[in-house]
Amino acid sequence: MLIPWPYPDEGGFRPEPPGLAPDDEDTRLTALVAQRLSSDWSTRRQQIVVTVQNRVVILAGIVAGPDTRQVAGEIAWDVRGVVDVCNALRLVGSRRSRH
Repeated sequence: MLIPWPYPDEGGFRPEPPGLAPDDEDTRLTALVAQRLSSDWSTRRQQIVVTVQNRVVILAGIVAGPDTRQVAGEIAWDVRGVVDVCNALRLVGSRRSRH
């Protein structure tokens, strides 16, 4: 039995599903998360950097307290299309130990 396999230039071969390219989706999610963080009263004046890779939000920077850190993570999770959140936010005055 022979199973036909389309050639890439026949139009039947698509390595990625139609719709937004991954980079476009990541850019859209970055903008949405950043907008929501800047509009929330508890996170708007914090030093938060938003990065998105493969629909995973990475929050980095420094925030005033643990409640603010938690709220930032919840805001990121609340954006439709986000599949995971890496909350790497640090608290003001906290330092990494160097061993």
